[in-house]
Amino acid sequence: MELRPYRPGDESGIADLIVPIQREEFGVPITYAEQPDLRDIPGFYQQGAGEFWVAVDEGRVVGTISLKDIGDGAGALRKMFVAASHRGAPHRLAAQLLDILLAHARDHGLKAVYLGTTAKFLAAHRFYEKSGFSLITPDGLPTTFPRMAVDTRFYFLSL
Repeated sequence: MELRPYRPGDESGIADLIVPIQREEFGVPITYAEQPDLRDIPGFYQQGAGEFWVAVDEGRVVGTISLKDIGDGAGALRKMFVAASHRGAPHRLAAQLLDILLAHARDHGLKAVYLGTTAKFLAAHRFYEKSGFSLITPDGLPTTFPRMAVDTRFYFLSL
């Protein structure tokens, strides 16, 4: 398996991973076309300390994670998705993706990473909490944090 930054040509693999998880697993009625950040990954994510990574296994995108530089030494973790086939042991892909993001954030001088999720993603809550993230109220988010309408639960990690 290869974990690397996004490059042109990854778009269809990213869409094929993310959209079905959003729609079928999470019940979010959204399309690829309704996600301008995915249609312009270099312009949205690969700015400042930001980056977008993909995990590719046998030519198929099986994981994504991104860091949006939101200024003032902070980043927003977004678009963390892992194919069901690569969750948990033996792959531990979510942990690998998060490790890459946090190392990158530290290397680029960020002091904190924030994220938003929905109340029903219980496995995600456990994962973030085990990874050292703390729950934060919406009032505690930086004003530059890119809130999604579906996000109701927020976390932060000091680096």
